[in-house]
Amino acid sequence: MDRRFLFGVKIPPGSFAIFGILTLMIWVGIYDRIIVPLVSRLTKRPRGLTFKERMGIGLLISCAGMFVSASVEHKRRAEAIREGFVENPHGVLKMSAMWIVPQHCLTGLAEAFNAIGQIEFYFSQFPRSMASIAVALLTPGNGSGQLGCEPDREHLGPLLSKRSKDGTWISTKREQGSL
Repeated sequence: MDRRFLFGVKIPPGSFAIFGILTLMIWVGIYDRIIVPLVSRLTKRPRGLTFKERMGIGLLISCAGMFVSASVEHKRRAEAIREGFVENPHGVLKMSAMWIVPQHCLTGLAEAFNAIGQIEFYFSQFPRSMASIAVALLTPGNGSGQLGCEPDREHLGPLLSKRSKDGTWISTKREQGSL
């Protein structure tokens, strides 16, 4: 994908995550200073939304981010096939890489709602001596959940490939796979 941004500056592929981080930072300020006072007037609760409501909103936004991600990948794959990059995985598409910014922004917004809601939940519900331990376990819990997905891909890939018409459900060449 074409990674040129403003004034022709190329963004390294790993740096697109900054859009999620920026969204998280901006949203936390907006939420804390603007949204909470407005919602607290409506709900008559000092923090506006409950912890569970915030975590639920974060999960819904996370689902929306995955939908956007899948839609963009569908468009990217179709564009790559149309431009003839099926056999050339290192070719550069004419499609702008800025198409993936919204999914990163939605991920940052989901993180702002979900993770911060979880942390506030831990501090409010656990005894003071356990709150920091619970928060410390949040990150390894997320990491092990992500690591747990890898064996699924390794075991399900061959199984799904056998059932696929052309045998390429998960392919080493991105444009030839069906996932």
